Amino acid sequence: MGHGCETERIIDMNNLILFVNSLLSYLLVFAVIVIVAGVAIFIGITMRKKKNAQEALEAENTDTEEAVAAE
Repeated sequence: MGHGCETERIIDMNNLILFVNSLLSYLLVFAVIVIVAGVAIFIGITMRKKKNAQEALEAENTDTEEAVAAE
């Protein structure tokens, strides 16, 4: 009888190891997705700030040209 209990414990341990492996695999995939999303958000914010700065500079130049033309 002791032998059957030992086999059940080994099977339970194998199931636990398989579960932990699957869990870690999914957590790794989730971490990669979060990192890619974070990089994409950072790039998007950086590009938008650069575009806003360029638009502000162009608007300033347009205002200056209009003021010079009005004189």
